[in-house]
Amino acid sequence: MFAFIVQRLFQAVLVMLVVGIISFALFRFTGDPVNNMLGPEATIEQRAALRERLGLNDTVPVQFVKFLGNAVQGEFGLSYRMGKPVEELIATTLPATIELVLISALMALLLGVPMGVYTGLKRHAALSRVFLSVSLIGISLPTFVIGILMILIFGVWLGWLPTFGRQGTIDLGFWETGLLTLQGWSHLIMPAFTLALFQLTLIMRLVRAEMLEVQRTDYIKFAKARGLRNRAINYGHALKNTLVPVITIMGLQVGSLLAFSIITETVFAWPGMGRLFLQAIQFVDIPVMSCYLMLMAFFFVMINLTVDLLYYAVDPRLRAETLGGAAH
Repeated sequence: MFAFIVQRLFQAVLVMLVVGIISFALFRFTGDPVNNMLGPEATIEQRAALRERLGLNDTVPVQFVKFLGNAVQGEFGLSYRMGKPVEELIATTLPATIELVLISALMALLLGVPMGVYTGLKRHAALSRVFLSVSLIGISLPTFVIGILMILIFGVWLGWLPTFGRQGTIDLGFWETGLLTLQGWSHLIMPAFTLALFQLTLIMRLVRAEMLEVQRTDYIKFAKARGLRNRAINYGHALKNTLVPVITIMGLQVGSLLAFSIITETVFAWPGMGRLFLQAIQFVDIPVMSCYLMLMAFFFVMINLTVDLLYYAVDPRLRAETLGGAAH
């Protein structure tokens, strides 16, 4: 187990190092930051002073080492567009994105697994056909189209939910959350469901396929022959084995939720990191873009590491392979 963790941590460090090189390259190949920060009216003395303060007069290897050192400490300099520390901007927008992704992942899991189990056990039921038809919509339509349709139906026509923004938040000192107020939830429901729909349909279809496959295995047939109840067979044996690949897929899909949140936050004017990143692209705000890239890579690495550990804990075959390799 220890060797397995060390191996995954080593791979994570290599990935972060590669992403760090890419992030650093953004500063080298997207124009002069001095021009972006001062403008064409600045004097030569002002430009020289800013270049010295930013460390642009150092050699490229020295700049890269300083960049990695600052990144490890969570420092990415000043935003070209706002003139504020990038870590301050990220800290302001991070809670909104984390809450959106967290609620979306819970929606996808809590709705997708039961729907997949139901459609797998009752393939010919009318409700199963409805679920499968809805899943086609979730897979086929782009996220921004789903968001616009939800705004049109539930925000404009029915007037049930607000169509944009994030309100009703409470400042806890270390975190600003909208999960403690009804107004906060009313603003969160539509963007969260829009973001979750594709992942929900993916999980539902995966669970359905796994349930159908497990039902054909010999040990399920043997359990039925022993006279076990259907509930014990379906939920005690079949579902348990079905959840092994679901853990892997769901962990990877959390990373996809972070990526797709850019589109959802734009559609619903949700003040998260994705929206901040798009604004940074429009204004060529390299420090914000670099910080976002490093942060997303860190999230992906941590999610994949967690999934690997869960998979190792759930699947005894992986533990047996690891122990067998260690014995040799």
